[in-house]
Amino acid sequence: MKITALDVPGYEKVMRADDPQVGLKAFIAVHDTTLGPALGGMRFWPYASEQDAMTDVLRLAEGMTYKSAVAETGLGGGKSVVVADPRMKKSPALLHAMGKFINELGGKYITAEDVGCTVEDLLVVAEETKFVTGLPRERGGSGDPSPFTALGVYTGLKAAAEVTYHNDNLAGKTVAVQGSGHVGYWLCKHLFEAGARLYVTDVRPERTERVKKEFKAVVVELDDIFDVACDIFAPCALGGILNDTTIPRLRCKIVGGAANNQLLESRHADALQARGILYAPDYVINAGGIINIGLELDPKGYDECRALERIKHIGAVLKDVFTTATANRISTDKAAKEVALRKLRDAKLRTDAASSVGAGAKARDKSKAR
Repeated sequence: MKITALDVPGYEKVMRADDPQVGLKAFIAVHDTTLGPALGGMRFWPYASEQDAMTDVLRLAEGMTYKSAVAETGLGGGKSVVVADPRMKKSPALLHAMGKFINELGGKYITAEDVGCTVEDLLVVAEETKFVTGLPRERGGSGDPSPFTALGVYTGLKAAAEVTYHNDNLAGKTVAVQGSGHVGYWLCKHLFEAGARLYVTDVRPERTERVKKEFKAVVVELDDIFDVACDIFAPCALGGILNDTTIPRLRCKIVGGAANNQLLESRHADALQARGILYAPDYVINAGGIINIGLELDPKGYDECRALERIKHIGAVLKDVFTTATANRISTDKAAKEVALRKLRDAKLRTDAASSVGAGAKARDKSKAR
């Protein structure tokens, strides 16, 4: 396996791994570890080009920095992507090679489940490295993070509904869910049980058939989801779907979902605001999974009750973001980013101050020794 370090301004470490013998082509990006080691999922996706894979891993890693900062997980931001079709059987050799790649970073990056990656995949990866989270409960992990991410999104949508409709009751509300995979399925379950009407789409028909059968969802074609007349549009698939083409088509009052990097560019948050659509920043509303997994690294050990308590606080965090955006006349995306950057700056100041105190103490000790 060939591992290459890539110089990317603004990132602490970006690495590429190639192992033609097992079919591995992968990237790991560590954006910022000010608050702790970089934790972020491993994504399997058949990118059209290597540049597309690089762009995705960089955007995802940066988003994880902000997500962990706002959620106060004590973790930094990182991500890994493997250029491969997740629907194909992943060989143990490929997963072992990925585990060795992760291990080369010595704990600076810790992996977890993401699009195209399963708990079963992580078990194989964990045979090569200890820097893996989200393993089954019987292996000391917290299991699949999807239900926790979905709970956070559901909690956030209730908060957004309260701001928009002055009531957090989602009964009778129409929600268009883009992506009905792991997180999308659990979100649909919460929404259905709350009395919401569902429209869904997904690249895999078996997923939409499941939510149609279990939650009475109406299935629409992939591109038609943007045109559904609804109260809430919930992106739960891939990123970059809020852009110049799709935003004018939206017929909703709220956008909030589990997908990462939903905005193609930050200016698209302004475009949503201009249309009177309340946008729940993705790295705030979808933080449930990282909050849950982050507790695996707590010295006290994993505690699901603590995880659920913190995840239910996502609604309050979002309300603060909405209030800040309104007060400062900025987009909710800018408001959330300001919160994240402030937390990072404060942490760096504390670290610098502690370093100065430590250096001063060492200097005094040396002076006394003379």
